[in-house]
Amino acid sequence: MNIQGLNKTTLLDYPGNVAATIFMGGCNFRCPYCHNKDLVVNPVTSPAYTIEEILSFLTKRKGILSGVCISGGEPTLQPFLSDFIAQIKALNYLVKLDTNGSHPEIIRELLSKNLIDYIAMDIKTDLLHYPQITQQDKIDSKLIEESVSILKNCSIDYEFRTTVVKELHNIENFTNISLWLKGAKAYYLQSYKESDNVITPGFSSYSVKELNHFLTIVKPNIPNSYLRGVE
Repeated sequence: MNIQGLNKTTLLDYPGNVAATIFMGGCNFRCPYCHNKDLVVNPVTSPAYTIEEILSFLTKRKGILSGVCISGGEPTLQPFLSDFIAQIKALNYLVKLDTNGSHPEIIRELLSKNLIDYIAMDIKTDLLHYPQITQQDKIDSKLIEESVSILKNCSIDYEFRTTVVKELHNIENFTNISLWLKGAKAYYLQSYKESDNVITPGFSSYSVKELNHFLTIVKPNIPNSYLRGVE
């Protein structure tokens, strides 16, 4: 279990909960605008935290924290993920999973074992342009489609979200996404923010007015669509 980071308290990562966020090293995508470069491109092989250290911290924070967010990187690449989450659940925490949806079999396993309470899946773009965004020529879009279907039919809370980058997303993308995710419980358009740890610097964000225009495109098919991270 390659645990590379821990945000001890967050009000943002798990909606409605005071949570801690655990960051897993490694990812199978290389989205150029990703702001977790160290976790994705150069993850060290030795973990920064042991499982025992994380569980000890969470034990001490019981009554203060109500949730734990498992993020990355891409958490579903980690061996024994379900065992780790089971130990967190044994401490009576709610668990949220952040995922790119490339491993639907892991999502299905976690749901079947009642180990997660909320899922946030990144929708990088429409299916046609996934190779361009993820920089993975041989990406299996059927796996992404399967994960979307799993979430749309699951009984727990979930959200889809797209980080919107001016140089990489356009009206066509959101027209296609709106049809693909039609009827989804929740979809967020997140405004891109440049950071020192972005994989490829130099991207820019759309204005709030432009983001709202994209919102008008997706709302007819996904009424519960919102902007996130705008000022």
